[in-house]
Amino acid sequence: MNTATKNTKNKQKEAFSQLKSKFGYKNVMQTPNVVKVVISTGVGKIDDKQKRELIQDRLAKITGQKVAPRQAKKSIASFKLRAGDVIGYQVTLRGERMWTFLDKLIHIALPQTRDFQGLNKSAIDELGNITLGIREHTIFPETTDEELRDVFGLSISIVTTATTKVEAESLLRHLGLPLKN
Repeated sequence: MNTATKNTKNKQKEAFSQLKSKFGYKNVMQTPNVVKVVISTGVGKIDDKQKRELIQDRLAKITGQKVAPRQAKKSIASFKLRAGDVIGYQVTLRGERMWTFLDKLIHIALPQTRDFQGLNKSAIDELGNITLGIREHTIFPETTDEELRDVFGLSISIVTTATTKVEAESLLRHLGLPLKN
């Protein structure tokens, strides 16, 4: 475990002391925490097997975990889509890999985003989760810059146990996620 991941994990533990006065927590277990991080991307009508394998490979490199294909649940004729066709890929991170990925996202990837001014607070939903849309996967250091023709976007959902939007915002700010004021 690297030191940056330890720091991110320790911030989660320190959240109780920081947030208990603000929200009146009496027990450590009342403090919201991060449960999982879900990274997903859609492939749509990409029929080229090499491009699909490239997307799987890049997602696996970024997350450090095998990618799971997601299939269409029903057929839609106007989209020429059949039930069972692969329409995207998803990775769910928990535990150590989750903390490593969050650390990489907060300290390396987001600052490399072009014209980055911070994340909107409106991205936090009423259940206390936040979803980020990333247009280019190339902001992550694991991807090679020489193959810039096959750039894809991805969605990152950070799931917390916060019960309100305010609790989630406080927790995410405490963890170091750069939210706009």
